[in-house]
Amino acid sequence: MRISRRLGLASALPILALAVFAPFSGASRAGGPCTGAMLTGTFKAVPNSEGAGNIVYRLRLVDSSSQPCFVTGIPGLTLLTASGKKLPTNARFGGRPGALSAVMVPLTTGHAAALTARFSPDVPGPGEPVLKNACERTAYKLRVAPSGGGTVVVPIKPPTPVCEHGTLSLTVFTRAS
Repeated sequence: MRISRRLGLASALPILALAVFAPFSGASRAGGPCTGAMLTGTFKAVPNSEGAGNIVYRLRLVDSSSQPCFVTGIPGLTLLTASGKKLPTNARFGGRPGALSAVMVPLTTGHAAALTARFSPDVPGPGEPVLKNACERTAYKLRVAPSGGGTVVVPIKPPTPVCEHGTLSLTVFTRAS
């Protein structure tokens, strides 16, 4: 009986090893971190997400290069005017303190990752001026600095002001369709 248990365990070990290490094999195929030059994207309002003075926009980044790469962490974000001037921007992780904020999402050519940003387009923060019925100037573009370096500028659809001095509450990246 002891021999059959040992053989059973011995034959199960390779399967267990595959189950434990399989998730990491995709990481090696992902290459290095994506750079801005490797990506294209959009920052669009999520339909029917408005409520309680907030709205949710989705940042979608696509690997437009011929190389596999990955996105992870919270990217550097800068809101821009139509002419490309910087606007106040305060992007931060919106999860609970201590929660996981750096998920690695491997990408290959044509595949995408996304995160969401919740913000107020019309409720001013403390000490924020109100100009022509808006708390901040309208943002038309978003400059994204992924963890691999460089930047990519994506359009904001529809263009929007971001109140509370440009505060964006972000989720982590996930695979996107």
